[in-house]
Amino acid sequence: MLINAVPQFQGALSKRAPELPEGCVALAELAGHVLGVPVHHIRQTRETSPVADGIANREVLTGGNRAAQLAALEAPGGPVLTIGGDCGVELIPIGVARYRFGPGLGVAWFDAHADLNTAETSPSGAFHGMVLRSLLGEGDPDFAANPPVEPGRVVLAGTRAFDDAERDAVDRGLVVESADVAAGLAGADKVYVHLDLDVLDPGEFDGLNCPEPGGLTIERLVAMLRGLSGFEVVGAGITECVSTEVRVLEPVLEALGELLTGTR
Repeated sequence: MLINAVPQFQGALSKRAPELPEGCVALAELAGHVLGVPVHHIRQTRETSPVADGIANREVLTGGNRAAQLAALEAPGGPVLTIGGDCGVELIPIGVARYRFGPGLGVAWFDAHADLNTAETSPSGAFHGMVLRSLLGEGDPDFAANPPVEPGRVVLAGTRAFDDAERDAVDRGLVVESADVAAGLAGADKVYVHLDLDVLDPGEFDGLNCPEPGGLTIERLVAMLRGLSGFEVVGAGITECVSTEVRVLEPVLEALGELLTGTR
């Protein structure tokens, strides 16, 4: 098992986005301690770049940041836990997992937001709200995964904020909404678990980059993660942490570690 800390913030445009690198480092250090695994810190630039073709910081996101992540995944030697940074850091590890494990890869998407916009539909131009649509092979060709995650192989969990275009994508079957994540993933050969911390209720953890009311408790999230123990989980990611006070998240890290190592 490998932990990759990816302190990218340029995929987000929120007020607290500049705090993402520090949150990433703090959470990665805690994960390394809890799971007993060394942390690999992947260098990411602090520079920004102009909006281009509807995507903020496009040059940064397609340049050195991406190259560094790809290089780190050339020979991972086991399951990888990616800790961001904004949700855009998931484009590379999930894309690599799809390439390695084939069209049967399923994705559990724990996130308050669907992240199914494109540059044409995004109200902000922030890539972290487009990353799942890109993984499904749609949207800007510089970001669209090839091969893509298969339609219907992604299950949204705890998602409660949709733009109109995102709801349309759900309605046409690109992704699945299910209260039973394991049932939604039935038939998947391997599974990747994405966890944006804003799936939690803001009252549970105050280090959320884009908080939405009505989220999960930590206890409920841990139970839902453990409900995936019947699958072979080949990778996972935790994103959007803007706090350095992260000890309350230890049970979540423990549950992800169990999934990635197949132990309980």
